[in-house]
Amino acid sequence: MTGMLGTFLAAAELTQKGLVVSITSRNARGADLLAADQEFGRVWSIQVKTNSKPAGFWLLSKDYKDLSSPTHVYLFVNLRGDVKPDYYVVPSRVVKKLGTTTPVRSGGSIWHQFSRKDAEPYKSKWAMFARHLE
Repeated sequence: MTGMLGTFLAAAELTQKGLVVSITSRNARGADLLAADQEFGRVWSIQVKTNSKPAGFWLLSKDYKDLSSPTHVYLFVNLRGDVKPDYYVVPSRVVKKLGTTTPVRSGGSIWHQFSRKDAEPYKSKWAMFARHLE
């Protein structure tokens, strides 16, 4: 439920900022949203990652290093109860470069994550999508 809530909130925020937004089907690899400017001159694929409360990192898919392009963006969301969520608009090239892979000591699983510290410069950087959003 948290992931879907973040996706719908992100879609609403982008729509409010004047972009044309579509939620993808669940089998779209690496993209939860597709967004375009109103002239359809620029189009982006967007991966939304959501935490149910402010946290120090977001989990990534294991193939995050393969999902990098100039038009692919990560939108990290920290939900904050009844307060407006925090949004971090991070280019996929930055996630590819700064994302980390950490083996978990118990259970043998591996976590792929992106830290909030690395996301902080991208907080509310909606201008990435269109000049008129600056």
